[in-house]
Amino acid sequence: MAYIEWTRELESGIPVIDSQHKRIIDFINELDDACRTGNKEETGHVMEGLLNYTVTHFEFEEALQEKAGYPYLKAHRRIHEIFMKKVAEIRGLASQGEDVAPLLLKLLQGWLASHIKGEDRDYVESVKPIVDSADKDISSWMNNALKKFFH
Repeated sequence: MAYIEWTRELESGIPVIDSQHKRIIDFINELDDACRTGNKEETGHVMEGLLNYTVTHFEFEEALQEKAGYPYLKAHRRIHEIFMKKVAEIRGLASQGEDVAPLLLKLLQGWLASHIKGEDRDYVESVKPIVDSADKDISSWMNNALKKFFH
């Protein structure tokens, strides 16, 4: 059984964001699987992949909000910064040899669902016109942003 299951209540209605959120959930489930095997090298590898992907997702999400003129971008960015500060603390513990994967899993499980259902839902109305736009300039911007962040 997966540590976290994707459910419809996590959907934002923005396919590009939903696919990124699904990938984060896949990473969380991979991290849980790696923890269960006890393979610290694999656990560390998956944890780094998860954290790096999450940072990239945040950067893309913020760029999209900026492009859309989302009025609460600064507050949303601050929420990401606070979360990443917690992650940095966990990485620090990991670098000291502590087994932080269970702590990280617990943090991610609680944060992901509340963030997606809360703060991420708040920007959907602002961002959706950008994502759904048929305008060539906006489509080009989207393609370039995806390449930049998810090459």
